[in-house]
Amino acid sequence: MEKPFVFGVATSGENFTDREKETERLLLNFTHGVNTILISPRRWGKTSLVKKVAQMAQTAKRKVVYMDIFSCRTEQEFYRLWATSVLKQTSSKWDEWIENAKLFLSHINPKISIGTDPMNDFSINFEYVRGDSFETDILQLPEKIAREKGIQIVICIDEFQQISDFEDSKTFQKKLRTVWQLQQHVSYCLFGSKKHLMNELFERRNLPFYKFGDAIYLTKIETKYWVEYICRRFADTGKQISSGLAEEICRLVDNHSSYVQQLSWLLWIHTAGAATDTQLSAALEDLLDQNNILFQNEIESLSSYQMNFLRAIIDGVDSGFSRKEVLQKYNLGTSANIIRLKNALLQKELIETDGPRVTLSDPVFGVWFKKRVCIPPA
Repeated sequence: MEKPFVFGVATSGENFTDREKETERLLLNFTHGVNTILISPRRWGKTSLVKKVAQMAQTAKRKVVYMDIFSCRTEQEFYRLWATSVLKQTSSKWDEWIENAKLFLSHINPKISIGTDPMNDFSINFEYVRGDSFETDILQLPEKIAREKGIQIVICIDEFQQISDFEDSKTFQKKLRTVWQLQQHVSYCLFGSKKHLMNELFERRNLPFYKFGDAIYLTKIETKYWVEYICRRFADTGKQISSGLAEEICRLVDNHSSYVQQLSWLLWIHTAGAATDTQLSAALEDLLDQNNILFQNEIESLSSYQMNFLRAIIDGVDSGFSRKEVLQKYNLGTSANIIRLKNALLQKELIETDGPRVTLSDPVFGVWFKKRVCIPPA
């Protein structure tokens, strides 16, 4: 039997819910060659959305290339993954991959590796020679293929914020922008799991990718869509859940996509017939237990000021941290200390900012903190 709720991986089919407006907009961008920047906090469904639209957009005349650069730590690793992904996903047969590699990359003498399963185990290596000509040739690969085949190519790059960690990242960003912005047959969808870094890459005027494309900021899926989905998935498997209890799932995890799926799954496990409040409480404890070690590790290195700042957010303070009464109540030091606290917690990915508002990145962390961390009032 198919698992009724899916989390931790990209969802598709019956496990994908709502996102109708974003799906339509992204599909239009793919179809018309508009560059797209997709930004949201972690595990809100960016990858699932992109993969869904990629399937919808793929035709004989339009190829969608997906690559995850999370493991890339250098320009060299990026270029190798880039060449492998573009060649493999714009052709349907492994012998065509080899032919295109020789045709379009002949001047860099590519070394092709094919495993026992050529359809899945295929990679390209080459001697990396730093220089504008070499790098431009590699980056122009999809444009050359698109022109030769008379097709449109859309390249989707997951975990794009990783380029911020490359040596001399700003120069690398300039190389990408310089080549990509002149391509006529290739468009890009860039997204990643670290919202503050993605915001920095695309919103800072002094960085190359400022105003690169259509920026889509994902919002949370509304409760009414989740309730319909949760009730349907329970019913599909011969179990029942009230709309009120489904709403409570959403409230407990603040409509966080991955956690809605996970808490629903844990409740489904506890449920034999009809779900109850008691079973939901047990499911929530299971969820906290599963994250206990992770959350403990995240707070071990925090200063007392940082812990107090988190406690203020969990108590409902989302702005005005420099006010005298807030500073005193939560023992946050001076008003000048607030900026340092925000920046430190942003770097640790424990908080998110939306204008002046500050929220927790992980709503379940807030539940865990309230239940299992004891900090006496200031």
